[in-house]
Amino acid sequence: MNGFGFGGPVMNYLRELNLISILFRIFLSVLIGGFLGMERGKKNRPAGLRTYILVCLGSALVMMTNQYVYLIYQTGDPTRLGAQVISGVGFLGAGTIILTGRNKIMGITTAAGLWTAACSGLAIGVGFYEGAVLGGIVIAFTVSGMLKFDIWLRKKSKYLELYIEYNAEKGAFSSFLQYAREHQFDVKNIQISKGYMWQNSEGMQRTLSYIVTVSSQVHRTHSEMIEVLAHEKGVQFIEEL
Repeated sequence: MNGFGFGGPVMNYLRELNLISILFRIFLSVLIGGFLGMERGKKNRPAGLRTYILVCLGSALVMMTNQYVYLIYQTGDPTRLGAQVISGVGFLGAGTIILTGRNKIMGITTAAGLWTAACSGLAIGVGFYEGAVLGGIVIAFTVSGMLKFDIWLRKKSKYLELYIEYNAEKGAFSSFLQYAREHQFDVKNIQISKGYMWQNSEGMQRTLSYIVTVSSQVHRTHSEMIEVLAHEKGVQFIEEL
């Protein structure tokens, strides 16, 4: 296999399984895994720097072990263990996805990042250094560099998902729906989240929580939409999900 980057003979040597290539693959997996995990770690996500390093390093070790078994014992599928890693990391990623009390899904980007870190480790472990390095750079750019663009797209969306706590003593939720229609809003996908009782100077109060999707018939920013809807008399709390 002709290499490039460091020169053909050097790359061919590093693609073989020897002490130097093993050390290089371990170093590269720690480097790329740490590079990918830094952004998640800064945001205090469940899977941070060490988790990404371990996933990438473990995947590289699996591929090196698979390559070793294939070369030494002249048997087996050299990609079999790698396939198990791809499916196995899915369970690890699923553990980082949580559904909050307000039905807000969190952790999907972290889960996807762990999966791609595992893929980078597999590429390193099999000696596909070019793909691992270039792929790692693109993955890091997607997770961190495109964050502002992703936020901008969300803000430009005409649909807004809201969590609303509504005082049932001030009237039925149909009053909110009527208020929204009067102010040129369309309300869809209404879900009752939970309800609870509380007491103030007016006595016992009952609050119901709703998750709704709204869109404005006239041009409004998300903050303007929330500000208008927050003035409905029964709304105690409202936030964008």
